[in-house]
Order: sequence, then C-alpha cells, then structure tokens
Amino acid sequence: KRIFRMIPGLEHAEFLRFGQIHRNTYINAPALLDATLRLKQDPRILFAGQISGVEGYVESIATGLLAGRAAAAIARGEEPRPMPRETALGSLAHYVSHARGGAYQPANIAFDLLPELDEDTRRRLHRDRKARHAELCRRALEALECHERA
Repeated sequence: KRIFRMIPGLEHAEFLRFGQIHRNTYINAPALLDATLRLKQDPRILFAGQISGVEGYVESIATGLLAGRAAAAIARGEEPRPMPRETALGSLAHYVSHARGGAYQPANIAFDLLPELDEDTRRRLHRDRKARHAELCRRALEALECHERA
C-alpha cells in the first residue's frame, strides 16, 4: 500500500484487495503436439486453449475449433487433417507444433506466421503493406476452399 500511495492521486486510496500478475500455463507444444493439436504419444488426446501454447483469447478459442474438428474426424473414423498453412488457423497450429529454437513461447496469430508470398508478388507489393495483407487473405481463402472441397 505504501508504494501505491506514493503515486499522485492515490495518497488516500482505499485498497479492497490486490490483484496478481498474469501468468500463462502451457505445455511445450512443439515437443508434444502435432498440427491437429493431438498428443504425439497418444493421438486420442487433444489440447486446446491457452494450455496448447497459444497467446490470446481469440487464439485460444480458435484452438478449440481445431481440436473440435479433429475430434469430429476421429469420431467418424477419419484421420484429422491439419488446416492449410496459408490460413491463420493453419499457421497458428503449425507454429504450435513446429516452433524451433530455445524455450518455447506462446504466440498470437500474426501475418508473420503465414508462409511468405511468392517472390514476384513480394517484390511487386513490398512497399504496400495493405496490399500484401490483402493478398495473404485472398490466398488463405483460396487454400481454405480447396481444403474444404477435399
């Protein structure tokens, strides 16, 4: 309380309770999960949400969708198919299951997780970020349509 009361305007503040620091709990997803969020050692087990190694509410919800799709495929006697890498969900699942380097850190979805555009398109759009993002979105929708038809 003493430290907070040193802040101008909080000298006479009443503190009902103190909060706590945000802490993420997650598994070492690249070592444990495949691109459909199944446990490599026992593919009957699926992970979703923050524990699957993603950061953010939308990303946590998205992993629930991916795990649900995988569970539905398993229930139908089919092999779950990963989403295309060109899509946000596919790139996020790929990052979660294939990240390399030191200690694993959860990530939010970002355009940086998507595969690069081909060299000609990159060169043509390299100064126009909005156009690059639009092209990445167009490519993702095309990949998703092909994936859903297969």
